Amino acid sequence: MKLIILDRDGVINQDSEEYIKSPDEWQALPGSLAAIAKLNQAGWTVTVASNQSGLARGYFDTKTLTAIHQKLRKELAQHGGTIDSFFVCPHGPDDGCDCRKPLPGMFHDIARRYDISIEGVPAIGDSLRDLQASHQAGCAPWLVQTGNGRKTLSKGGLPEGTKLAQDLADAVEQILEASSN
Repeated sequence: MKLIILDRDGVINQDSEEYIKSPDEWQALPGSLAAIAKLNQAGWTVTVASNQSGLARGYFDTKTLTAIHQKLRKELAQHGGTIDSFFVCPHGPDDGCDCRKPLPGMFHDIARRYDISIEGVPAIGDSLRDLQASHQAGCAPWLVQTGNGRKTLSKGGLPEGTKLAQDLADAVEQILEASSN
């Protein structure tokens, strides 16, 4: 199985400091949906691992989060793509869970769900906590320079071996090229 793990906000869609609280606020980043479709067409299974502390903070509920993901799926389908699964940490930063990135809990859940080792699986994010969680889980971290990516890059301290891309489309091109060699 060729698996790839994506963060959502700042990688697939525009991020907001006020959180994405409704389907209307969810806006795909240019080229991101076509990039996911390209992965699917090349035989990749795409999953999303996303901190969604807006749930714990009461900014939106699970019904709204589901509606946001339905909008994502609908727009992605228009490009011929699909996301196989969404893994979400609904906890706040002080809840003490092991699923909230930078901890690797969601990545371990993904490995169990698909019954595979995720060693070396590409994991694309825009924040240091995305990279730290994926690195701890044994994935290959990728930093896109959309969302918080440029700020993350300028601060430094990236996990060893982190690969860089301008955006999701660039990361996908690099990953597909490397996997065909």
